[in-house]
Amino acid sequence: MKNLKFAITLLLLSVTLLSYAQERPQAKKVKITGKITEKSTSQPLGYATVTLQNSKRPDVITGGMTDENGEFSIEANAGTYDVKFEFISFKPIEMKQLPIQEDKNFGTVALEAEAEMLDAVEIRAERSTVEIKLDKKVYNVGQDMIVKGGTISDVLDNVPSVSVDVEGNVSLRGNENVRILIDGKPSGLAGINIADALKMLPADAVDKVEVITNPSARYDAEGGAGILNIILKKGKNQGINGTVTATTGDPANHGFTGTINYKTEQFNLFTTQGYSYRKGPGNSMTDTEYLDENGDVTGYLKERRNNERLNKSYNGVFGLEWYLDKSITWTNTLSYRRSSGENPDNVFQYRYDPSMNLQSITNRFSMESEKDENVDFSSNFIKKFKKDGHQLTVDLSFSQSDDDEDSDIPSRNVLDGTPISEQRTGNIQKQNRSLLQADYVLPIGEKSQFEAGYRGNFNDLLTDYSVENFNYGTGGWENDPQFTNTLEYKEKVNALYSQFGTKINRMSYLVGLRWEDSNIDINQLTQNIYKNKKYNNFFPSAFLTYEFNESSSASLSYSRRISRPRSRSINPFSSLSSNINLFRGNPDLDPSMTDAFDFGYLNKFGKLTFNTSMYFNRTKDAVQYVRNTEMINGTATLVTSPVNVGSEDRFGFEFTLSYSPYKWWRLNSNFNLFRNQTKGNYTYTDLSNNSQTIDFSNTAYSWFARINSKINLPLGIDWQANSTYNAPQTNAQGRSKGIISANMAFSKDVLKDKGTIALNVNDLFNSRKRITETNLATQNAYSEMQWRERQITLSFTYRFNKKKNEREKQPKRTDGDNGGEEYMGG
Repeated sequence: MKNLKFAITLLLLSVTLLSYAQERPQAKKVKITGKITEKSTSQPLGYATVTLQNSKRPDVITGGMTDENGEFSIEANAGTYDVKFEFISFKPIEMKQLPIQEDKNFGTVALEAEAEMLDAVEIRAERSTVEIKLDKKVYNVGQDMIVKGGTISDVLDNVPSVSVDVEGNVSLRGNENVRILIDGKPSGLAGINIADALKMLPADAVDKVEVITNPSARYDAEGGAGILNIILKKGKNQGINGTVTATTGDPANHGFTGTINYKTEQFNLFTTQGYSYRKGPGNSMTDTEYLDENGDVTGYLKERRNNERLNKSYNGVFGLEWYLDKSITWTNTLSYRRSSGENPDNVFQYRYDPSMNLQSITNRFSMESEKDENVDFSSNFIKKFKKDGHQLTVDLSFSQSDDDEDSDIPSRNVLDGTPISEQRTGNIQKQNRSLLQADYVLPIGEKSQFEAGYRGNFNDLLTDYSVENFNYGTGGWENDPQFTNTLEYKEKVNALYSQFGTKINRMSYLVGLRWEDSNIDINQLTQNIYKNKKYNNFFPSAFLTYEFNESSSASLSYSRRISRPRSRSINPFSSLSSNINLFRGNPDLDPSMTDAFDFGYLNKFGKLTFNTSMYFNRTKDAVQYVRNTEMINGTATLVTSPVNVGSEDRFGFEFTLSYSPYKWWRLNSNFNLFRNQTKGNYTYTDLSNNSQTIDFSNTAYSWFARINSKINLPLGIDWQANSTYNAPQTNAQGRSKGIISANMAFSKDVLKDKGTIALNVNDLFNSRKRITETNLATQNAYSEMQWRERQITLSFTYRFNKKKNEREKQPKRTDGDNGGEEYMGG
């Protein structure tokens, strides 16, 4: 790496020498030396930059970087220079018109940290993985050994207030109506299936995750529970630097991810490249008891399933951040993701009579293959005006996604080996998404700020799902009209917002109003059913904060949110792996509207940071999942569908704790207790053509807790462990049981801290299973489902021109950053 740094410096010197050679062939050489340190600690600042700009010829620039000990040695032509010493997040020191005619030693140059930047600076070796702020929580992924070699789903499952179930569905404070953004924008992947999308992106590509439980008017109103903003890595250090990570594991988990950054005074060029090969063995079981109208047992069915998902994926990001001048930055990013895989799904069904005598054994084997491709282009333009904080931001993004999935599903009678049926399915999903956004920020005085902006979000999703049955009589394939469906979904959302915030002594307030116009077309082409849903809504928000002192503050906030149904929720059919347990989307779903109230308190007691909140959400047209029995192809099938049912009141209490009792031990914990009350009913027609009404009025209590511990052991070894418990929860048609899981990891720095070896175990006790009980008039069912079995992963990370404990400035404001909420004490 020293050779690489020397080569960069040599290249800069060569350009300078060529420029001078034409006019000054005999220019005198001088040697410039010194050391750069941090003023408060006197620690050396490795890889800080020294820039020399010729006063008479401003186009001639030379310089170099400090080594690991903060020392620099630069050769240049004698002359008069503007000399600048700088390091990210520190105040630069600049010396104007400095004559340098002889060798010069600057001695020790001490840089002082930018006071106003401290909240945005991450000191990896000193700060905890979780940063707690009044308006949001920031989870820094770089330190977390447990997610090495994993996916974004694994990252989110370690974030405070967030939980990910065994199928990959994300919830915030126990509520699944959460908006997920990537770099402040909706991902092109997310419109197809957000749970699957998060499993496609590697954890090593993520820099941090922001958890915003009660967003202001400048954010999308989408997401009744709040917003999760996933920020991908983009280097910010001068020169060439980066990290590469290689992983291997059992079950198969092999991959390589590299992030490289090259930054100069004029531009910042960055890229992330990654490839992974993963296998995810899983299993499930369902025991069903069938009942007649009198409640007597008519038979039993036991289903056992094993599958082994295989996924091969490539993820590439290319970006250029161009500094047109001191006030204008233009960033363009191109992302390309491709994956392919298969999922052999082996299902055995054992049928019994009421006396538990075995009647039949059926085997269904589904061989599913899929290919996914996503292209995303985004452009960001920032114009900063003379006054600090006064700026205009414009964002454009375009994405296209293709998701193709095919399955062959033969069934046979195990007892005599005869074939029963054979089906094949095809599922093609295509999505085009475009986004236009403009944000204007105007500071007023020293402590006030006005914001306004526009956002247009346009989405076009086509789902073509087909099912064919093999006719043994004719020897040909026939279409199954019960499942075959083509659905076209078009969404156009235009929004305007404005907000004003100010600080008066210790009190701050921020008030805003957002207006969104929604125009949605849902067209079932197969059945020729067309629906247009057009509506517009106002979304007010208000935040009030009081600072008791520098380390203690409280806040009261309100916002109105919306949850629009998409993807799996509106698609009538997207899977047929089981013929007795199906999920059916509802294209007639209406959006849910939520009024969210939050009271928060933040206190820092030296080494301890404590954040607690009490929240209340009232949702109209809440979505509930109805289960009833239907006869499909002669088989009694449990069908689950989402419907709008009445209202839902969610009241909860949450606290997050970050504590470092010693320099070698850091603790983070999160606890959430909530009460969920549902009011409403749903009427349907049963197998006997009788009208049945399900009363969804129900009150349920549940909670979850997570604790994370990281300890620095002797010999430079780090140990990290965490544990999560999701308590049982009841609903109108059954209950889910509690789930407890644990993860553990070890790491050690090698190669003079340039490399790190990490070993982690995900789901240490192989206990992460979803267990549910369903009680209906026609059947009772008990099921267990494990999406992925215990995973062991070994990884090696190498950093070049980038130390593990270096200081990095976080990216500038995006849709997921604080923005105007700096007036809320964040």
